[in-house]
Amino acid sequence: MLGFETIGNATLIAFDGKPMLATDPWLNDSAYFGSWGLSYSIPPEQRSHIRACEYVWFSHGHPDHLNGDSLPALSGKKLLIGDHVGSRIHEDLTAQGFNVTILPERTWTRISDNIEVMCMTDYFQDSILLVKIGNRLVINLNDAVDHGWGAEVARVASQYEGNFLLKLSGYGDADMLNLFTENGERIEPWAAKKYPVGRTLIGPMRRYNARYFIPFSSFHCYRRRDSLWAEAYTTPIDAYAEGFDLPGAQVLSPFVRVDCETGDVTELRPPPADRSPREPREFGDDWSEPLGEDDRKKLTSYFRNMQALANKLGFVRLRVGGRDFTVDLNNKRSKYGVTFEVPRGSLMAAVEYEVFDDLLIGNFMKTTLHGIDSLYPWFTPIVAKYADNGRARSEVEVMKYFAEYLRRQPRNFLLHQFETQATGWFRTMVPKDAKFYGVAKRLYFAAKGIPPPLDV
Repeated sequence: MLGFETIGNATLIAFDGKPMLATDPWLNDSAYFGSWGLSYSIPPEQRSHIRACEYVWFSHGHPDHLNGDSLPALSGKKLLIGDHVGSRIHEDLTAQGFNVTILPERTWTRISDNIEVMCMTDYFQDSILLVKIGNRLVINLNDAVDHGWGAEVARVASQYEGNFLLKLSGYGDADMLNLFTENGERIEPWAAKKYPVGRTLIGPMRRYNARYFIPFSSFHCYRRRDSLWAEAYTTPIDAYAEGFDLPGAQVLSPFVRVDCETGDVTELRPPPADRSPREPREFGDDWSEPLGEDDRKKLTSYFRNMQALANKLGFVRLRVGGRDFTVDLNNKRSKYGVTFEVPRGSLMAAVEYEVFDDLLIGNFMKTTLHGIDSLYPWFTPIVAKYADNGRARSEVEVMKYFAEYLRRQPRNFLLHQFETQATGWFRTMVPKDAKFYGVAKRLYFAAKGIPPPLDV
């Protein structure tokens, strides 16, 4: 067969007579300190296809994509990754003895007679993969958000017909939801609105000239007892097409086999995975365990080494074992900070292995915001993206980090930065209850070819 299959959370298996390429194979049922599991099992047939692939591509370092426990099953494969600034993934994988190739940025690379791939990275340490199978284009955006590559993907996609778009969609639980105000009130997550998912797909489908949408990078469930509450915000399969209305386009099942020569689409029906709750202790967590003196030194060093964080926040407070420990960053910004209530085991593992984002996404850690209304655009990008993964901690390193992404794609990078800054300024300066706010928002969505939210 010349075609592909989709299975698991974010796995695309490309065939050219035989399995050639698998993307982001999460094969073991645990991620984010045991908080996430696969919502559907990977059947034996698809597991055998993954094992038979010559190449494996990893989009980024999150454990539902690059899963450490799944790596032993990939021994002997040719691993492909994007050209991420900082080279953390390349260094970590080569240190474990893997054969790793960094794909050239925005360049087609042939991996078989009829399959070529093109990778694009961004400053959030994400990457996307275009897969050309015969004369069909598969656009694998996994869970990446356009941070400057969107215009180039649209340009390439415009050269093909009948494109397949694979991307994260759903109500929006794949991020930190466990947020509270200083008064102890839960901040309702966007996912609670259960906005019609299909409506959000229309804009990307238009932009990337796609005829078929395949829900992707969205198939996890919550397993830890201290994160089970977040299961209410996950998206059922039958919700993905709700509100979708784009003539000539179609939302397919998340798990399919597609023959790129005949156009035949066969639905795969993987069984539900085990969803039985698991105890935090299984993953080394005891909520009553306090920090030790050495722990406090490591935490202080970890956060203070991120110089850019001190320009935005005055403190980071860790509530561990019922006791508070505060890392002071900037006395002039003492009103602005964040408190994380978290078990010692996973906290210190996240610091040691520099994967703080895993705590945020796991949603068992309770986060209280002080003087700010979100972890974006400061805490999460600075800590999880630029520092942990991009290896940019000092102000000079962060400047060099962004300069490299600017050098790679100056026009698209600057346009993206302008849009980001302009929308951020607008949200800060214009009250949401102002009449002009709704008008401007509708104009913004119209300019991007996206249906506005129902409440606008």
